[in-house]
Amino acid sequence: MSAASDEDPRRWRVYGERTLYDNPWVRLVRVDVEPPDGHRFEHHVVRLQRVVMVLALRNDGTEALILRRHRFVTDQVGWGLPGRIVDPGEAPEATAAREAEEETGYRPTDPGRKLLEWQPMVGMVDTPHEVWVFDQVERVGHPTDAAEAGIVGWVPLVDVPAMIDRGEILGGGSITGLPRYLVDHPVR
Repeated sequence: MSAASDEDPRRWRVYGERTLYDNPWVRLVRVDVEPPDGHRFEHHVVRLQRVVMVLALRNDGTEALILRRHRFVTDQVGWGLPGRIVDPGEAPEATAAREAEEETGYRPTDPGRKLLEWQPMVGMVDTPHEVWVFDQVERVGHPTDAAEAGIVGWVPLVDVPAMIDRGEILGGGSITGLPRYLVDHPVR
């Protein structure tokens, strides 16, 4: 199956959008659209910022640096990759490296590489997500981001699938990025 072209009649037509709510983190809009069936209407869309997640590795890529913390929105405690919104004008890989150090106390010593990019909720939310992999990190101190601080731990990648199954790893970025890494880098 190939991607739809601009001439494909199955594409939705977009006539414009208007903002209902806007702040530095969330923008809610109503988009004037017409799906292929010709029934034109306004569809709500949430537009969020670009987000990066950090997959820092050690021991020849067999362990991942993750955080255990409370997430008040869902009132859950679990493990997850460090991450944050990309600051305006900052390259995603720079945000990822900085965030790794601020949230974990470990500084990446290699330039890193983008593992993947995706949209977690393509039907209603526009929020590009990326996972950046750093193969080498060095301990430089304690986490400096008190708001995001949690328990910093090294987890064997071989344990990740079972941790996801038990609900111990939270968040779409972690649940997408960790298994995706394991596809190309299986561990035993």
